[in-house]
Amino acid sequence: MAVKSCTACGNEELEPGFMSDEGAHPGFGRWIRGELQTGIFGGAKVYNKELFEVSAYRCTRCFHLELYAEKPGY
Repeated sequence: MAVKSCTACGNEELEPGFMSDEGAHPGFGRWIRGELQTGIFGGAKVYNKELFEVSAYRCTRCFHLELYAEKPGY
């Protein structure tokens, strides 16, 4: 994978972390391909959608967050 860098300041020192989502699968965020569609209770419809785990990196200089949808998720 290419070297990650901050899109705000150009720094190449990004510290890894993650975004927490307290939804149906707590502990990580997900990126879902396609436009948002909601069900009758307001939740996102994800059935038969391609899901990816979201990795978050924080710039050590300006503290900007960079998010990457790197690995297929569930």
